[in-house]
Amino acid sequence: MRPFIGVAGNYNLEKHCFYLQEYYVSSINRAGGAAVILPPTLNEDLIEDYLRLCHGLLLSGGGDLDPRYWGELPDPRTGEINPLRDGFELILARKAFLYRKALLGICRGCQVMNVAAGGSLVQDIASPMAHMQKAPRSYPFHDIFIASGSRLHRIMGKKMIRVNSFHHQAVKQEGDGLIIAAMSAEGTIEAIESKEHPFYLGVQWHPECLQNRLSVRLFAALNKAAQTVKKAE
Repeated sequence: MRPFIGVAGNYNLEKHCFYLQEYYVSSINRAGGAAVILPPTLNEDLIEDYLRLCHGLLLSGGGDLDPRYWGELPDPRTGEINPLRDGFELILARKAFLYRKALLGICRGCQVMNVAAGGSLVQDIASPMAHMQKAPRSYPFHDIFIASGSRLHRIMGKKMIRVNSFHHQAVKQEGDGLIIAAMSAEGTIEAIESKEHPFYLGVQWHPECLQNRLSVRLFAALNKAAQTVKKAE
């Protein structure tokens, strides 16, 4: 049986509805997992049930995190805050780490993982290089450089890859036990991973939209790590 991968859903504050882009589900399923959408909640008993059900987790992309979580005042350029989603995903990331569940964070998800581990974010990137591309979501926009010997390096098999980019925030100070796994040419952090956890990996780009050979490798690695969790339970 395929490993169950719980994907944290989004919540529309005005329409009071849960939603998730299809890219995430199809990428997980195509790479050998079984995606399960998890509606946001602050009920920790329910979150515990989510974790009992799922062998791996994916934190999807989305809006900005509330900077109060790393002790900063909000920047004027900070976007809309979703308190339900923030609280849910931070709890989910911390418990996934505690219970050794395989966890992949994408864009916002990478940032959530870092903050959950005690790290901080750049609220608005001041960079000579664009990180919000004006191009199709499936178009690789800029290069990133992967740390030799990192888990990401082992997955990708390359020290440089080209990725898409849709973010104005990024990791500033990495959280406890995390290392920088990739950076862009001008120094923006593009991936983080845990030194202690078997699969706690966050990437700043959107591999679910690229759907190329390297992106499939990333989702296959998540599913493989989740399968290991499944066998151990």
